[in-house]
Amino acid sequence: MAIVYSKIAIGLLIAGISTLVFGTVLVFVGPIIIDEQIVKNTQINPQNELSYNMWKDIPVPFFMSVYFFNVVNPKEILLGEKPLVEQRGPYVYSEKRSKDNITFHTNKTVSFCEYRQYFFEESMSAGNESDVVTIPNMLVLGASVMLEKLPLPARLLISSTFTMFKEGPFVTKSVGELMWGYDSKLVDFLTAFFPDMVPIKGKFGLFAEFNNSNTGLFTVFTGQDDIRKVHKIDSWNGLKNVNYWNSDQCNMINGTAGQMWPPFLTTESTLPFYSPDACRSMELVYENPGMVKGIPVFRFVAPKTLFANGSDYHPNEGFCPCRQSGLLNVSSCRHKSPVFISHPHFYNADPALLATVNGLSPNKEDHSLFIDIHPETGIPMNVSVKLQLNLLIKEVEGIMQTGRIAEVVMPMIWFEESGHIDGPVLSVFRMNLVTLPMVLECVQYILVGLGLVCILGAMALQLSETVCSLMYTAVVWTERHPSLGCQTYSYSHTYTHTHTDHF
Repeated sequence: MAIVYSKIAIGLLIAGISTLVFGTVLVFVGPIIIDEQIVKNTQINPQNELSYNMWKDIPVPFFMSVYFFNVVNPKEILLGEKPLVEQRGPYVYSEKRSKDNITFHTNKTVSFCEYRQYFFEESMSAGNESDVVTIPNMLVLGASVMLEKLPLPARLLISSTFTMFKEGPFVTKSVGELMWGYDSKLVDFLTAFFPDMVPIKGKFGLFAEFNNSNTGLFTVFTGQDDIRKVHKIDSWNGLKNVNYWNSDQCNMINGTAGQMWPPFLTTESTLPFYSPDACRSMELVYENPGMVKGIPVFRFVAPKTLFANGSDYHPNEGFCPCRQSGLLNVSSCRHKSPVFISHPHFYNADPALLATVNGLSPNKEDHSLFIDIHPETGIPMNVSVKLQLNLLIKEVEGIMQTGRIAEVVMPMIWFEESGHIDGPVLSVFRMNLVTLPMVLECVQYILVGLGLVCILGAMALQLSETVCSLMYTAVVWTERHPSLGCQTYSYSHTYTHTHTDHF
């Protein structure tokens, strides 16, 4: 029996040590294996079919929600009164994005153009594209500000031209026309005589140049030689820097194209990206951790300094001439048109901007932008990017259409581009990047625990065997000397009695 116990104990000890060693090795090697898989699957590489196809034809449903600021008191504005606006919308469009002209280069970069198509989703909208709204007429009020430095006779001629084409300071059109374009003889006239002012021929619309178009030729790093560089821009339209702004720092093309970032992000990381629509690089900062459908994420948001003016935040001096903080002057890349970008409802902007327009109510929940990103892979799980388009309007002497308009940055529309991973893509993502690593982590600790249990079991068995052997030896010895204890007692008793009698 002792031999059997000994063999069992030795077996448990060997199994325990082996399991403990394997589990311990897995504790250190497991994360390395996971990281290697992440590196492999986040590279832009056609051999990684799943991740490459996700990058090439983004399977995530994207939507663009557009809100119009309907002008309530256009006549009063012409008399110098404060504008009153009311928000209309959202008008929601599903957005299809796909990459084309994909070309890999020997320096571990890849070039592509990303095309965008928009489709109206009436069931998700608060109205129809046939809804009619009134907004400032960019062709009149925008052009007036652009031409205010012309000689007075020229401005009078421009005013007569506006009258001839029956163009007023405000335009009332359907949502569909304002979005995707409407016929305007004034556009044809301006194109003929001021080609640099209005590069669009034919229909004029706020998003006319966005639909069925691309955002330019991006060249980004594939990460095949250095995963820290994956998705980072090498050039845009062949440029390393743009020339829209007044400082080298502001003209830099930094970060990614705004869809994915390098893996292994930390709370100290930022999300830099270049936006062709804003003509500049922007950077989001970490706010807090969170969960999106069971997947751990980091939330990154726009810092308050993003659209701050040069006086409030010196690095932004290169984006000037500036107005109040909260506005980005994009006239330099919009054909000198007095257009400004901001957060919706002037959120996080100088309160003075709110004092010039009635009908705005900024709040963080509705008007802040954010990206929830899986830090281990750099893949966004939930995106909500919100921007507002504003037009500087004011009275221009000689152009009667401007009346006595008080100088104001007038909100026209704001839009949100949003998307989140869902459906089969979410299931695959959760399985490969959350569930499997979690199972591996559990297995490694189970193996360590099991190994320790086996070793302790072997020790307990060996100790039990030793105790049993000692007890067995004692019993056998006692059986072989049954009277030894009594003889000793008798001898002791006799000795005591004898000496007692003697005294």
